[in-house]
Amino acid sequence: MLRLLVAFSLLASSAFGADDYGRSIETWRSERLAALTAPESWLSLIGLHALAPGAQTVGSGVDNAIRLRAGPARLGVITVAADRVVTLALEPGVAATIGGQAIAQGGLAFTDEAPTRVRFGTASFIVIERGGNLYLRVRDSETARRRDFVGIDSFPIDSRWRIEAQWIPFDPVRQVPITNILGQTGPEPAPGKAVFVYEGRTHELIAIDEGVEDQLFFILTDLTAGEETYGAARFLYTRRPREGRLLLDFNQVENPPCAFNPYSTCPLPPRENRLPFRLEAGEKTYRGVH
Repeated sequence: MLRLLVAFSLLASSAFGADDYGRSIETWRSERLAALTAPESWLSLIGLHALAPGAQTVGSGVDNAIRLRAGPARLGVITVAADRVVTLALEPGVAATIGGQAIAQGGLAFTDEAPTRVRFGTASFIVIERGGNLYLRVRDSETARRRDFVGIDSFPIDSRWRIEAQWIPFDPVRQVPITNILGQTGPEPAPGKAVFVYEGRTHELIAIDEGVEDQLFFILTDLTAGEETYGAARFLYTRRPREGRLLLDFNQVENPPCAFNPYSTCPLPPRENRLPFRLEAGEKTYRGVH
């Protein structure tokens, strides 16, 4: 899954003082804030537009098939061929680049690793694929959502939410159906689950492998959802297990991109990751403009 927010490593050792631990979480929060407010962060999203087969005009003018919220009245024509090759022909005289080059026409790759970015002024877009469908994901570094960002509210740091879990690997790796906020469902690789005890009861969280070195991804929710925390889901990134153990630092639970804007395609938690208690740790609901 494409994501621009950086995930920061958990501290490997549990044998350090409360002051050191608190400072480590404050550092993580500062770095998280810097990433979220960067020029091409999730706050800069201004559009998610479905691409249809064939040719379609794109630009900010009302007569375009795809109307952008920034940029020239007519940016150009996007064509989706029968073999799903996507090309863009710029309108003559438009100041834009395709893949960093000032060319009049070019192909638009839509791999998560290296999508082709089209830039025009302070705005840009890439092509993404979700649920077998193609979309334009549009950003503008000068959008009001980024300019008027009010910060992230979080629960107080509490080391009791730093919980060691047993790691149960799946052999073979399971393909878990994950539904996103658009209602599209697809399989994601789940290499195992974290099993932990909270208030005398055993709970489990299934991990997703996004192919990032030394990192696992958990999509979860709990009984604070829709009240103190974002209703759809929250995310947690951890290091991969060591010797059958995994550290779940719930103080680093974060809001998904869709908590900050309506143009993201966030995944929703699998049934197994709906915790039956109040997880009063990590980030709270964003109080600014969604």
